[in-house]
Amino acid sequence: MVVESAEILVKAGMEEQFEAGVRAAAPLFQRARGCTGMRLQRGVENPRAYRLLVDWNTVEDHMVHFRESDDFQEWRRLVGHCFDGAPVVTHYAAAVDGF
Repeated sequence: MVVESAEILVKAGMEEQFEAGVRAAAPLFQRARGCTGMRLQRGVENPRAYRLLVDWNTVEDHMVHFRESDDFQEWRRLVGHCFDGAPVVTHYAAAVDGF
């Protein structure tokens, strides 16, 4: 399993609209090949900063199967207008478990 971590800065005043868009997009991720979960975190010090964490079976499930799908285009339609710059996306694999 890999975790996609997308750091997203949202335009001032669009936080509620962005969160609503993420909620509306949840079914897109639920039906995506290899997606096993997602969650959105909001910055405490900077409430315009978000981190979207998506669990995928493989990087290919995210970067090929989802990113090349119509559902990805719908995701961007729902939330892309809220972005203040491009998201920074990184993939992580477990290094230490048990905490």
